[in-house]
Amino acid sequence: MEERTHKPHVLIVPYPAQGHINPMLQFAKRLLPKGIKATLATTVSTFKSMHINPTTSVAIETISDGFDEGGYSESKSAEVYVESLKRVGSETLSKLIKRLGENGQPVTAVVYDGFMPWALDIAKEFGLLGMVFFTQSCAVNNIYYHVYKGLLSLPLSETSVSIPGLPVLQASETPSFIHDFGSYPGFYHMVVNQFSNIDQADWVLFNTFYKLEETVVDWLVNQWKLGTIGPTLPSFYLDKGLEDDKDYEITLFKPKTEACMSWLNDKPKNSVVYVSFGSMAEAQEEQVEELAWGLKSSNCFFLWVVRETEETKLPKDFKEEASENGLVVSWCPQLEVLTHESIGCFVTHCGLNSVLEALSLGIPMVAMPQWSDQTTNAKFVTDVWKTGIRAWSDEKGIVRREVVEMCVKEVIEGEKGKEIKENAKIWEGLAREAVGEGGSSDKAIDEFVNNVLLR
Repeated sequence: MEERTHKPHVLIVPYPAQGHINPMLQFAKRLLPKGIKATLATTVSTFKSMHINPTTSVAIETISDGFDEGGYSESKSAEVYVESLKRVGSETLSKLIKRLGENGQPVTAVVYDGFMPWALDIAKEFGLLGMVFFTQSCAVNNIYYHVYKGLLSLPLSETSVSIPGLPVLQASETPSFIHDFGSYPGFYHMVVNQFSNIDQADWVLFNTFYKLEETVVDWLVNQWKLGTIGPTLPSFYLDKGLEDDKDYEITLFKPKTEACMSWLNDKPKNSVVYVSFGSMAEAQEEQVEELAWGLKSSNCFFLWVVRETEETKLPKDFKEEASENGLVVSWCPQLEVLTHESIGCFVTHCGLNSVLEALSLGIPMVAMPQWSDQTTNAKFVTDVWKTGIRAWSDEKGIVRREVVEMCVKEVIEGEKGKEIKENAKIWEGLAREAVGEGGSSDKAIDEFVNNVLLR
């Protein structure tokens, strides 16, 4: 074998959103101590809005989505954005790979977000390894795969859906792009077309762990060369195998850390309801109002993340009226908050990153899915993993204040809450076991590294 003159170099290319950057960045960090150089490539507009920890060990480069000032918000629609990201992204990713090679940092492999299958075509043009990284669950992607293959016809004609590896799902428990066929057509085509060239991928990676989705993983390994490498939390919260890895190190929102933590420090153990719908979900104004009054009438302490773009949906003077029991902030350090002893439950939109964080930290949930994969994740949280309860909406799609109040009280102090908390602690142990030395995810990462080293 020809002697290698450069350290193997993996280029990580996430879809430009917080929930995609975080898990792929954490995966990159896991490669560094194993002799792999890792570089994360994000869009120019995303890079401009990043708050980056200056000590981060992963190199950062940029490509373009064609909207270098405002990114997605500058585009007119999801369809326009996705098309531009593919066209301009392909061109600028090629230029980046060339430039890195010319600068003595030749790329060995490209790990690309499943939302961007065109990146695999670029990797193959350069003769590189191409690995797809899915930031949504195996269950959700199995549903999309069946749609792509024509094995699940849309619009859905039955009230329930049966797919190999999954429990029987009500139609409403499939992702919103499936059960509400025709909504967000740009995003629908993006999630289904993830599989357009997947058979050419050298590896298929999922941010999950084997025991969490054992049945569906066992089915999917017959389709592709697959590795479960999650949960991709900073090492401090799991195996503590990476020194000083205590946060994600890159955020698109400035957290109100001091305000959150000092407020939590005064609260009794297991007494606070933490509420966050993540970085993208946009609840209806009526839903925000119902959630607000439900939290207030529960008489529980609550810490509620309401992004600046969503604040106008809050009831007038709510922050002041609820200040005795509640704190509303624009963003917070979620991992620090979830590990604080005062937290009693997590009211979540059920984005996979938030669900994995709660599972990995043993936190019970109240599931309030909004769109996309969240409805399917909520099904697993409540009925498969049994670590939360569902706050059901009415015929208008709104979770009413009485339901919010009942759910948070049940988790904080009810009998059902005790069972959920016990299950949450079991999953916490299994998540740590997966990423710890010799665990299923640790072994998958080692196998991935060996493939790159042999290149």
